[in-house]
Amino acid sequence: MRIIAITDIHGNENKVKWLVEKIKDEKFDVLLIAGDITHFKGRNSAEKSLKYLLELKKPVYAVMGNCDGRDVLDLLEELGINLHDKRIEINGIGIVGFGGSNITPFSTIWEFHDDEIWESLNKNYRDGDILLMHVPPYKTKVDKTFTGLHVGSKALRKFIEEKQPPLVICGHIHEARGVDEIGKTLIVNPGPLFRGHYAVIDINEGKKVSITLY
Repeated sequence: MRIIAITDIHGNENKVKWLVEKIKDEKFDVLLIAGDITHFKGRNSAEKSLKYLLELKKPVYAVMGNCDGRDVLDLLEELGINLHDKRIEINGIGIVGFGGSNITPFSTIWEFHDDEIWESLNKNYRDGDILLMHVPPYKTKVDKTFTGLHVGSKALRKFIEEKQPPLVICGHIHEARGVDEIGKTLIVNPGPLFRGHYAVIDINEGKKVSITLY
C-alpha cells in the first residue's frame, strides 16, 4: 500500500494546489492528513483546501489539529473523511486516528489530556494497525521544538512502546520534520505542507514500512 501523508496545511491553498499538481499522476492508495488544515479558522477555510485534495478522486482521511476550528471536525464528518477517534481499513491495513494535541501552555482549540488519548487509542487499535495522529510521541526527533524541548504526548509514547504499531504518522511540531523509531515502530512527521513538505510511505504485505520525505 502507498500512502501520501501530509500535515500542517494552515490554510495555505496555494501549497495544496501545488501538491495536487505534484501527485495527481502518482499511483497511491490513500491520502492521510495529520491535522491543522486551517490556521485557527473554521470549516469555510478547511473546505477550500480539502476540495482540491478530494478532486484527486482517491480515498482521503483526516484528523483535526489543535489549530482547527471546532466545526472543522463536523466538516470532516460530513465529508466522510473523519478519522478522529475512529478506525478504518484500506487494503487490509487498519488505520486508527486521533486529532488535536496534548495539553499546551497556549490553550489552543483542540487539546486533550493524555488519559483521553490513551483511552481512544486503546479502544480502537487492533494489532498491526497504523496510527494517524496530530501530536507526536514524547521524547523523539519528531516532537523537539526549536528551543530543544520535547513536547509530545507521553501517553502516545507509552502506547507505542506497548503495542508496537508498524507506523505512526504525526505533525504539530513544524521544525521537527523527520523519521524516528521506538522499538519496531517507525514514526514520521512529514513536515508542514505550508512549507512544501510531504511524505510518501510504502507498506508491503509483511507490513515493512519505507518512507520518503519531500
